[in-house]
Amino acid sequence: MNLAQLHYTSAPPGPDGSGFRFTAVSPGVPAALLREAEQLIGYEPPRDAPPRPGPQELAAFPQALSLNVLADGSRLLARSVYTGADYSGRWGNFHAHAVHLPQPAGSGPAVGELPITAWGSPQWAAATPEGGAPALAAVPAPGRLDRAALAAFVADRAPWLAAFFSDVRRLAEDPDAPQVVLVEADSEAVARWIMLACSVLPHQRGQWLTFTTYTRRPQLARQRIIGVMPEDGPGLAGQEHRYRVYDATRAAAPTAAGEPDVWADTAARVWRAQRQDLVAAVRRLAAGPYDAGPLAALALAADIALPSPGRAAAADWAAGHRDALDLGRLQALALALGWPAGDRDPAEVAAAGRLLAALDGWAPPAACEPLVALTLTEAVRTGAPPAALPTAGALGAAVRGRLAAELEPGLRAALGSLAGEPGHSAGLLRVASVLGVDVGDLLPGTARQLALALLTDPERAYGAAVRAALAELPALRTLVLDRLDSLAAGDPAAGRRLFERTALRPAAADATPHLRMCAGAAATAAAAPDRVGALNALLARSGVSLYAEPLVLRTAMRLVWEGDPPEAGEAGMVLMATGAKVHREAGTWELLVQAAVRAPAGDGGAEELAPELLGQFQEEIPARLRPSLLLLELARNLRSGPAGGGWVRQALDLGSLDPEPGPRDGAYAALCVRLLAGDRPDSELRALVESNDAELLAAYRAAARTPAVRDRLRLDPGYAADCFTVWSSQPQAGAAWQETRTDLLDGVLRPAVRSLTAEELAGLERSLARLGGRWADEFRSWQRPGAFGRLRERFAGRRSGGDGNGG
Repeated sequence: MNLAQLHYTSAPPGPDGSGFRFTAVSPGVPAALLREAEQLIGYEPPRDAPPRPGPQELAAFPQALSLNVLADGSRLLARSVYTGADYSGRWGNFHAHAVHLPQPAGSGPAVGELPITAWGSPQWAAATPEGGAPALAAVPAPGRLDRAALAAFVADRAPWLAAFFSDVRRLAEDPDAPQVVLVEADSEAVARWIMLACSVLPHQRGQWLTFTTYTRRPQLARQRIIGVMPEDGPGLAGQEHRYRVYDATRAAAPTAAGEPDVWADTAARVWRAQRQDLVAAVRRLAAGPYDAGPLAALALAADIALPSPGRAAAADWAAGHRDALDLGRLQALALALGWPAGDRDPAEVAAAGRLLAALDGWAPPAACEPLVALTLTEAVRTGAPPAALPTAGALGAAVRGRLAAELEPGLRAALGSLAGEPGHSAGLLRVASVLGVDVGDLLPGTARQLALALLTDPERAYGAAVRAALAELPALRTLVLDRLDSLAAGDPAAGRRLFERTALRPAAADATPHLRMCAGAAATAAAAPDRVGALNALLARSGVSLYAEPLVLRTAMRLVWEGDPPEAGEAGMVLMATGAKVHREAGTWELLVQAAVRAPAGDGGAEELAPELLGQFQEEIPARLRPSLLLLELARNLRSGPAGGGWVRQALDLGSLDPEPGPRDGAYAALCVRLLAGDRPDSELRALVESNDAELLAAYRAAARTPAVRDRLRLDPGYAADCFTVWSSQPQAGAAWQETRTDLLDGVLRPAVRSLTAEELAGLERSLARLGGRWADEFRSWQRPGAFGRLRERFAGRRSGGDGNGG
């Protein structure tokens, strides 16, 4: 290298009257660099400095060793010292010796001496040398390093180191970070602070960290780290946005700026342990410059105590970089993480578990056992084991036996309480398995708890710990599935949700028919042609005979119809396929009954199903449902022909017992169709008229308005004549019938008659004449405009006698 030297001091005034100037400069230094350097290397003695110090007093004056970045990116390393008053006593007298480092800031070598190591170098001159200022081949040689004094310094300032390193990191990362001000009575102490700062930074960053070990005017200083005397520090208080002040002379803590980060705290502890070699060693590991993990791992391996955040960082880093540490350091790290026993921060325990997972099966048991002990002890203490537990091979027999004896009481107590999270219980069972602790008597209770949690909230309950326990512990899996099978039989919808929201599946060898159907419900419903086909497919999937295990029929029906009754036609097919006995034993007969009684009016499937139900479940059907089924049976008989007698009375009696609307309306409709037929018994028609029942008469009026009746009125003169005589009869009946027959004559028969041709009308009159009496004359009178009212009055006048043929 070719490093220019500059010497600057006071001297007798020159031609311009100035007493300060460069007295020696290496060849080739540009004038612009000299002008800029002149502003950086001045020196003001302390405020209380004696005017004419003696040799001993002069040696106590602070030295200003500084590093500055110049406008062109190069650096200037300078030392300025006080040399005493001039010959006239009018000027202070100092000497500045500077070395120009032409390499731009940030591009310095990755190795080599740092600028701060020039403190105390014998190459610094206190006066202008007679031989001028030839260029130097290297930065001034380091001064003598007093390691004992440095260690004492670190111990004395230990409370501030973590905050200081955190601030130094901010200086390196953020150009706008506050300047660090070091208040010390001795500028050598400031130099030691700066040595510490550069030691923890990447080497190149340490090359361009600007500093000065002394200045009288810190407000004007541009360096990132500034050393001041005690009398110049108090004025900086309260300016936290600009300065971070460390005043060692007042034993004052630095101004608040948050908690030091883990990296800074670890670096401080490393220095306090006098193991600063670890800071250099960590640079050889693949890590970022301020990663806490590798430094913390080396510190723990070197038996340096760290708080929980540092321990967690070390474990996490080592888990991902197990090859970066030799086996000896890994074992020492594991031992440090596993000791001492007692309460641990959950984040630290989780990180130790991740490290154990990385080492388990890769490192020998000696490296794993401390971590296993920590993980299992904390799992039992907190009742919350991590998802990843060690394998049995991670423990030697002696350690396993000791841990088993220590942890068994707490383990059994936690499992016996059944008060924890499902994952915790499952994890504790896995802990017992790793330790070889027999907890078979507690398995049934834990299995019940897990099964209930899985059905109640499957997504939360089926976490990593439960999945691992079911996979690793066959006895637990068998008990849980067996309990789930029983619970699913009572709540198939919950069983279906379990399999829709989790990856849990019963195996082919598992005797869990209800779970099998719950697991396949969605796929079966999508593939089956209809719901009865889906039912048959689910029953086949159960793997058992429904005659041997009738409850599978109930589960399958509730899965297919989701707890609702099937349609009546579906219910009939199911009953025909399975028989009554299995429905009676499974309790599904009520679904079949509900399918019939809830069917809409006129549902032929319900009417066909009702007699079967009445015949096969006579003892089971409750009284409240029997009227509905009897009405369905009546409707079926009325539609098919052999209905016997007393239809109207039977329908009205059953209708008065509060049946379901569908069966009642269907029976009334079927009855009215028969009453409108030509072969109706006159006794039934008379019963209809005399019933004066509004709902039944409304059904009769609705049946008369159907297209079939309207067409027959137009096409069949005999039928039209019959309807006229019926609807004109019984004038003495109640008001409901009077309203009904008036509505039918005027609203149904009259439109039909008006649509007849003259020939068709004559045929109707001939039919009426054959019925005898005055029906033909009354029909002709009814036909004339306005005659219907008179006819109605005439009928009303003879209400007491009655000569109609309506029965």
